[in-house]
Amino acid sequence: MKVIRFIVLLLMVIGSLNWGLVGFFGMDLISDFFGGMMSMGSRVVFALVGLAGIYGIGMLFCSKCRCGSSCNCGHNCGHNCGHKHD
Repeated sequence: MKVIRFIVLLLMVIGSLNWGLVGFFGMDLISDFFGGMMSMGSRVVFALVGLAGIYGIGMLFCSKCRCGSSCNCGHNCGHNCGHKHD
């Protein structure tokens, strides 16, 4: 699970840096690297970044519980853990 979370975060960073380049300099590095926005390589990277973003939404609402119990979201966090914390 740690590997998946790392890959998701890496893809989200790549996507956000690419959008920053587009916003500040008008340069789409992914498209330039893969030969255009509609090239298969660019579309695959854009799709993976989009899927990582969707997965990342769940990571926003799921933080690790201090007691280490599992929650309903399946990420071993404190959401609805039912334990009292000081």
